[in-house]
Amino acid sequence: MYLVGAGPGDIGLLTVKGLNCLKKADVVVYDFHLNAQVLNYIKHEAEFIYAGKRGGHHTMTQDEINAVLVEKAKEGKNVCRLKGGDPFVFGRGGEEAEALAAEGIEFEVVPGVSSSIAAPAYAGIPLTHRKYSSSFAVVPGYEDITKENSSINWPHLATGVGTLVFLMAVKNIDVLTKTLMDNGRAPDTAVAVIRWGTRPEQRTVVSTLSRIADTVREKDIKPPAVMVIGDVVKLREKLAWYERKPLFGHRILLTREPSEGFEPLAELGAEIIEFPTIEIKPPESWEALDNALLKISEYDWLIFTSGTGVKYFFERLKSIGMDIREMKGVKICAVGKKSAERVEEFCLTVDLVPEEFRAEGLIKSFSELYPSGFRGKRFLLPRALEAREIFPEKVRELGGTIDVPAAYRAVVPEARGKRLKRFFKEGRITIATFTSGAVFTNFLKIMDEDPKELFRDVAIAVIGPVTAARVEKEGLKVDIMPREATIEAMVESIREWALKKADHLPSPLLTP
Repeated sequence: MYLVGAGPGDIGLLTVKGLNCLKKADVVVYDFHLNAQVLNYIKHEAEFIYAGKRGGHHTMTQDEINAVLVEKAKEGKNVCRLKGGDPFVFGRGGEEAEALAAEGIEFEVVPGVSSSIAAPAYAGIPLTHRKYSSSFAVVPGYEDITKENSSINWPHLATGVGTLVFLMAVKNIDVLTKTLMDNGRAPDTAVAVIRWGTRPEQRTVVSTLSRIADTVREKDIKPPAVMVIGDVVKLREKLAWYERKPLFGHRILLTREPSEGFEPLAELGAEIIEFPTIEIKPPESWEALDNALLKISEYDWLIFTSGTGVKYFFERLKSIGMDIREMKGVKICAVGKKSAERVEEFCLTVDLVPEEFRAEGLIKSFSELYPSGFRGKRFLLPRALEAREIFPEKVRELGGTIDVPAAYRAVVPEARGKRLKRFFKEGRITIATFTSGAVFTNFLKIMDEDPKELFRDVAIAVIGPVTAARVEKEGLKVDIMPREATIEAMVESIREWALKKADHLPSPLLTP
């Protein structure tokens, strides 16, 4: 049994140990205030139990949560209690641990990064600084401080601690600030309120202790938010790094699998939502590919149109007891730099990489190589079960012979799009990326929504004119398409598009 802190929002703040616990969990009991992308790391057959609250509505009471943790643990299952922030910082993790201990259930606590520390850091506010503050206190902002026996020593707190951090303080902000001033805290003390810290929605307002309540209302700051009080807030003007990142504020949808190459988007400040709409599987029958492999030396050209094709081709070559020595004399064409790199991993030389990374580019390159036609030439094109027939038809038209055995299948995964639909409807997706027409088609099938309504406020990024044509067929506009059909080029195009758009928007570094 594990009590795991998921951190405040940025998925990169989940600890390595926390991630390892998630991966081996049979049951996951999780809250609302965490990055739902974390759930992607849990095995599909695991049981998911939502125990969070949203907008003050509790899905489960604390007693019910304690009971389900005990019940699942006693069933012999590996249980992970996944909580936003840190389990033991106002997360009631201590109560859950007590319930487990009372039943003799072994448990382990995996600390998480608390929003009390992370939100100020992402807003450019150090909680301690040699010149400004040598101490800080974290205080719950939801406590009813008007009750007679408050657990908080307000006179000492107001003047005895350099930096004060209040969690969940927005609803009580008027009485909190007044109580601090009544107990000696200077009205002109700098204050920051940070909403959704570490996330694309992060929004920060800065004011003084006497004015912050009005500022929060004027700027319409709602929970969840962290309030920081103290001179360290003044450092934000110089140290606000996160909100100055080129892609800050963007949540980018990736619809391909795997998503290697998109990592720079996160480094530039975007949050990445992975929702693959294609699942790669072996073909239902290897017969066609095996027949081609057994006569591999008879081909003039072996053509790969994707890294996936390379992977499955060589895996099958090995599995039937053959190796690359059988390919002596066969030239290799790879469509795209990544495909070429995958081929070269097998210590093979790529003889041809078309300038244009699609069927039309293949036709152009081979037509230049063989201007009088393809008569007598034999091509092998191992590829997805269903693919465009443009190149094979052209080869046959020009007198060549081509075999196109299936090396893999691209199927629609059993994905649930409920949460993603909510993200679209709430305007939380800013850019959606599509790397093929099939990826886009599958996405629409899974979403089962009117495309024009779904993408109303979302920029669409595609690789290549074929994918663009598929998107435009639905009456949608393609906003981003790199000149070169590569992931690297798409990342750069997204960055350029975001910077251009940011030039027309007000600065995210809000001030009173």
